[in-house]
Amino acid sequence: MEFNKLVEDYGCLAFTDDVMKERIPKSTYKAFHESLDKGEELSKECATVIANAMKIWAVEHGATHFTHWFTPMTGLTAEKHDAFLEPDGPKAVLEFSGKTLRKGEPDASSFPSGGLRATFEARGYTAWDCTSPAFVKDGTLYIPTLFCSYTGEALDKKTPLLRSCDALSKAACRLLPLIGVEGVTKVSASVGAEQEYFLVDDKYYQERMDLKLTGRTLFGAMAPKGQELEDHYFGSLKRKVAAFMKDLDAELWKYGIPSKTKHNEVAPAQHEVACVYAKVNITTDNNHLLMQIAQDIAKKHGLRCLLHEKPFAGVNGSGKHDNWSVITNTGINLFNPGKNPEENKPFLAALACTIKAVDEYAEILRMSIASAGNDHRLGANEAPPAIISMFLGEELDKVVEDICTGKKSDHEEIGRFDTGVSVVPTFSKDNTDRNRTSPFAFTGNKFEFRAVGSAQSVAGPNTILNSMLAEEMTQMAYAIEGGKSFEEVVKEFISEHKRIIFNGDGYSAEWEEEAKRRGLPNHKNTVDALKCLKDPKYIDMLDRQGVYTKVEIASRYEILLDNYIKTIQVEALTAVKMVKTQIYPAACDYLAKVSSEVVAAKEAGIPAAFLTEDATKLATLLQETKDKLTTLENNIAKAQASEEEIFEVATMWRDDVFGMMQSLRETVDTIEELVDDSYWPIPTYVDLLFGI
Repeated sequence: MEFNKLVEDYGCLAFTDDVMKERIPKSTYKAFHESLDKGEELSKECATVIANAMKIWAVEHGATHFTHWFTPMTGLTAEKHDAFLEPDGPKAVLEFSGKTLRKGEPDASSFPSGGLRATFEARGYTAWDCTSPAFVKDGTLYIPTLFCSYTGEALDKKTPLLRSCDALSKAACRLLPLIGVEGVTKVSASVGAEQEYFLVDDKYYQERMDLKLTGRTLFGAMAPKGQELEDHYFGSLKRKVAAFMKDLDAELWKYGIPSKTKHNEVAPAQHEVACVYAKVNITTDNNHLLMQIAQDIAKKHGLRCLLHEKPFAGVNGSGKHDNWSVITNTGINLFNPGKNPEENKPFLAALACTIKAVDEYAEILRMSIASAGNDHRLGANEAPPAIISMFLGEELDKVVEDICTGKKSDHEEIGRFDTGVSVVPTFSKDNTDRNRTSPFAFTGNKFEFRAVGSAQSVAGPNTILNSMLAEEMTQMAYAIEGGKSFEEVVKEFISEHKRIIFNGDGYSAEWEEEAKRRGLPNHKNTVDALKCLKDPKYIDMLDRQGVYTKVEIASRYEILLDNYIKTIQVEALTAVKMVKTQIYPAACDYLAKVSSEVVAAKEAGIPAAFLTEDATKLATLLQETKDKLTTLENNIAKAQASEEEIFEVATMWRDDVFGMMQSLRETVDTIEELVDDSYWPIPTYVDLLFGI
């Protein structure tokens, strides 16, 4: 019975294609899919029928309101709830028209626009994304939508993503017939997202101003135990954590979100949930919903789910591994090498184009995962370095080398793994190992983009991945149409761009030097990473592919820098307040206690040099804290008052403000290790990491 219920409940809160098929006439259903297949606008009549069916279904599932659910440039989702109920004289009726389904009009003035519109220009539009299923959550029908300005510019993350999907499909459908693959009318990016997160006890969270306001700990000395014993990774689940995970899975499955894997991650209190792949825009919506649901369910269990890339210094941060593949409507995975990859034309074409794309557009790929939070994580021995490179593995490396040299070397058959235990049968190995230090690694039949931050939307990185692959497939098609042979073009693409391939240790100092010799960019922070949005090479490509207009790219440059500035400002002001009102007074109280003990010891004639030494050391550190705090406040004021161009202002916040925050933290964390626990005003890393 439980098994049947598990299956029956899957997707019960989503208005899936199957639900739609059951609830609307066959002719309407057929017309709906024809418009999807042809990329044509849905008729008003069709939208009206679907809207009515959707309303009835939603009300049956407890909905009283509906909302157009979209992803503005805040990095979060947005929603405005309207009731189905409409007054009709002394009574009321339930109204939800086709026009309401297709279009909404939220106030656009308070969302980031990067200069696309003035504050007084309030009108914006949401448009139904009919490729992603609506769902009911907490009594509201959620309708996934795009968000655009009155003049048509994209004000969200989904519109460019869907444009990139169109660009990729168009380019691939042009290229594939040129290499002998017929019958392909659509090509889609398919993505599976792995979400890492931390769980902490809510009572400790409530006592940490920094966690509540910034999502990360701005201060905190390392606990005596961290992750050095490697005992948390894949370890047994604590009961409270297991109960949270069970409820999370049950809730995700109701929305048709294919949560498949859950486990403890490397750091104490760190965990992961991974979902099976789906079309990229659906995975994007699913991941946004997953993050919301995880935070909601954590609260019900007396926990808090932290999605920040680096909530705790000194232990692993969190990423969101983006498993990206490209599938034709005829069922071909272009990243599946098959048994003979050197003879697999679709695979070789996709591989060559991807190698060229990642090399030529490494900077903009790095930009796509840039954020103040992710800056803490990249290259910190739990995440790939900021240097973008590709890992292919031994087998594909030989294929690439053969293509470049024009020779055919002997390829060893993929071996079988023998445990040496008589009762355990041997089993075949994968055709590549996994390189956890590579930001962009081939993992059998897909590429895993491991540099995406845990709090980020996967829309941005996948928009860039789709766009750059579309560009290179277009270039390959041009070359073949111009008379070059397929083999010639593949060799050219790989030979000229194989510098991006690196199969070694991405954490090593030697790789950083080697990458520099190869001419690969190494942007270690968000401010530097965003400079590429001013480069005509990237602007022209994205404009040429129809993904972003030049005006939209300029707006993203402004929005992302402004977001960085505001993030650092909130963190800096929070750090100042914590030191002034919590940490400094508590440390002074403890200093007074030690000082009184020094006086008492001297009056009693007891040698107390050790107490004097403790008091002097603490007093010196408190003076250092006071000095650094003053400098930090001055630097904040200068950055706030600056009238320089936004890039220069962001640089000030990075160098002068964030740099001083780090210096202040070092002193405060040293003080924490000297002060009696009963005096320390905020929960420690021992509490937070081991308190569940």
